[in-house]
Amino acid sequence: MAAERYDAAARERYWQEKWDESAVFAADEADPRPKYYVLEMFPYPSGRIHIGHTRNYTMGDVVARFMRARGHNVLHPMGWDAFGMPAENAAIERGIHPGEWTYDNIATMRDQLKLMGFSIDWSRELATCDVEYYAQQQSLFVDLLEAGLVERKTRKVNWDPVDQTVLANEQVIDGKGWRSGAPVEQRELAQWFFKITEFADELLEGLESLERWPEKVRLMQSNWIGRSEGMLVLFETIAETAPENVPTIQVFTTRPDTLFGASFLAIAADHPLASAVGQADKTAADFIAECQRHGTSAAELETLEKQGYDTGVRVAHPVIEGATLPVYIANFILSEYGTGAIFGCPAHDQRDLEFARKYDLPVTPVVLPPNEDEGSFAIGDEAYTGDGTMINSDFLNGMDVPAAKAAMSDRLEQQTVRNIQQGERKIQFRLRDWGISRQRYWGCPIPMIHCETCGIVPVPKDTLPVELPNDVSFDKPGNPLDHHPSWKIVTCPSCGGDARRETDTMDTFVDSSWYFARFTAPRAETPTVPEVADEWLPVDQYIGGIEHAILHLLYARFFTRAMHRTGHVGLDEPFAGLFTQGMVTHETYRTKDGQWVEPGLVRIEDSEGDRKAVHAETGEEIAIGALEKMSKSKKNTVGPEEIVGQYGADTARWFMLSDTPPERDIQWTESGVEGSYRFLQRVWRMTGEVAALGDAPSDVPKDISETAAELRRTTHKTIAAVTASIENLRFNSAVAQIYELSNALSAALNKAGKSLDAGMHFALGEATRTLARLAAPMVPHLAEECWAMLGHHGLLTEESWPSPDPALVVDDQVTIAVQVNGKRRDELTIARDASKEDIEAAALKLENVARAIGGREIKKIVVVPQRIVNVVA
Repeated sequence: MAAERYDAAARERYWQEKWDESAVFAADEADPRPKYYVLEMFPYPSGRIHIGHTRNYTMGDVVARFMRARGHNVLHPMGWDAFGMPAENAAIERGIHPGEWTYDNIATMRDQLKLMGFSIDWSRELATCDVEYYAQQQSLFVDLLEAGLVERKTRKVNWDPVDQTVLANEQVIDGKGWRSGAPVEQRELAQWFFKITEFADELLEGLESLERWPEKVRLMQSNWIGRSEGMLVLFETIAETAPENVPTIQVFTTRPDTLFGASFLAIAADHPLASAVGQADKTAADFIAECQRHGTSAAELETLEKQGYDTGVRVAHPVIEGATLPVYIANFILSEYGTGAIFGCPAHDQRDLEFARKYDLPVTPVVLPPNEDEGSFAIGDEAYTGDGTMINSDFLNGMDVPAAKAAMSDRLEQQTVRNIQQGERKIQFRLRDWGISRQRYWGCPIPMIHCETCGIVPVPKDTLPVELPNDVSFDKPGNPLDHHPSWKIVTCPSCGGDARRETDTMDTFVDSSWYFARFTAPRAETPTVPEVADEWLPVDQYIGGIEHAILHLLYARFFTRAMHRTGHVGLDEPFAGLFTQGMVTHETYRTKDGQWVEPGLVRIEDSEGDRKAVHAETGEEIAIGALEKMSKSKKNTVGPEEIVGQYGADTARWFMLSDTPPERDIQWTESGVEGSYRFLQRVWRMTGEVAALGDAPSDVPKDISETAAELRRTTHKTIAAVTASIENLRFNSAVAQIYELSNALSAALNKAGKSLDAGMHFALGEATRTLARLAAPMVPHLAEECWAMLGHHGLLTEESWPSPDPALVVDDQVTIAVQVNGKRRDELTIARDASKEDIEAAALKLENVARAIGGREIKKIVVVPQRIVNVVA
């Protein structure tokens, strides 16, 4: 008989050492088995991980272990997204080098992850701040430059005045820097750009092939790429109202059908007309300056209070003879989107309506909704954006919207303004090129050199890498590379003259846009080994948070295409399957003075349903707050080492996979963790009881009781069900099915008692072995322990996945509906092979059926085997 309690902490360390000794998780390209690549989005080494971080790694580990058992050569690597401003800020705060802070954190977090027993091939570990990694990233940059996919240009950018760096639109949250929280400003800067727009159509069309991606992620990317079919329309300025150098204003619109409802034009603060007006009008100049104090993200523009400045300029209406429209500078228009100018049709665009109401501009409906009366229809507080029939629109009246778009487009293409065609059909994209320049030290140096004679030239590939200097100072605002006394001073590789290095470093999203490819050959002296990369890629199952739906995933899709064009990989889509997991939440706790308190210092007292929290050290009553995502800022985190020390890693893994569907948030509770711990102890005890029975028969005995046969049916049905659940990433369903098998095993053990026949002995042994094998991807340490307890000498991790016996999976009973005169009255559970006569007789005995017949003569009974019975009376 086994010991009374399973010592999780000690035995988990033992099995982790055994796995390491056997190198069972090392992927080998020479392995002839079919390949499978599972990857979780790699972490930023910010200090310590909490148990919430480990949920996606646990899910990925289940998939990796499952596919390995199914006969695949599995690649399951780990790395660190290690560059970025937090390390630079930490260096400033602590007076240490960012690399020291980063690598210390990596060491800590690696140890924490290893406590969880993940089946990771640690021999492929990499960090994006490793010189070996960013050297290859610089090589990729040069290749992309030569392929015409890199460009340097001046553009209005989001500037974080605290971090003193450029931010991508996606990194501006509610008008503030995503790291610093500082209000973002607009600046004109020369930047390096990746030409992601060159792949806009491909990126959009490619979404159709990503059948194993969540629909919401594909939709988010589609909206971000934002393909629009519309027209470029030329508006002529009225000469006496406009500066001489602005004879026309070009507008892009997707709704040329609504031109008869136009009441104004709005232009961006940096539009040429705005600049010209601002030079002569101080009030206009002040308004322009105010517009430039917010960020350039579309999300921020949507939430801004809409404000405008009437320039006094008027333009001729393109299709209403003699009519003119006022031109406003508006704070919600950006030159980066479309042409930097729009025409406003307030009746059919909510933003335009709000603007028109604010500045008392006309609101003329030109699309009549179905079933509305033209004489009484009017626009209230909401614009009408649906389909309908054209009204108040001259030659368009009576047409539907698509026909009106076509007719107006034809008309504008036939008209001219100053001998220029007034309208041109055009496809536009919301997507803009990816600005990758960042003004900071801790990032991958951009391998370019500025020479007054030769211009800007790339660093020769045979002299890469451009390494970051270690002797940097953070005592001045701005980029330490720019302040370094010697690092940026170089010789031009083209003419040999004096030159300087590019001091901007790359956006960290570049680092994470190709790491999955580097994992296929992490020590190669080239970015990839193409034939090896093509063997492993695409990633079969990628797991990470929904918050990366646009930034990381879109950039990675672009970068893979760019690497394809430059010969580094032979595919376009990096991730065949994507799963976005929910977060782990925990209650928050605060003292009376508003200080957050970590869960380990809180004691919960529950008296007749009245819960209250008390500080474990001071006895002070603490306020229980809302459930929040685990975060260091609110101190509602629990560390893996805390859980492993008390309950074991398997308990944490089991809890995070239980109950809640994996795409939803899960609440971390002490009671839930204790429940998981008790269940795993119970499995261990049952395994010990079965092991104590001695060796079971190796073959199914000829004579087997119905109880033993039922346990065998449950065992094999569970194999089929768990297999299907894990294949579909329904981990909580797999857990529930394993619970059912354990319950059936417990009941059979109790029933067998001391009178154990050969059939029951066989069934108990089979069920217990199966329980260990099915649970192994989720609770691998306990599964190994149970496997050894049952007398096996090899690692369960190296065993193949069980297959169900088809004969035992098929139910021997079916449930069929019973109707009377075509109306469902009851249902009948009966043997699958029951005769027609038996089915009829059983159906007529049902109380609800007899009541529905009501003594009437039965004319006939129709039986559709295994489906339905219909009594006609």
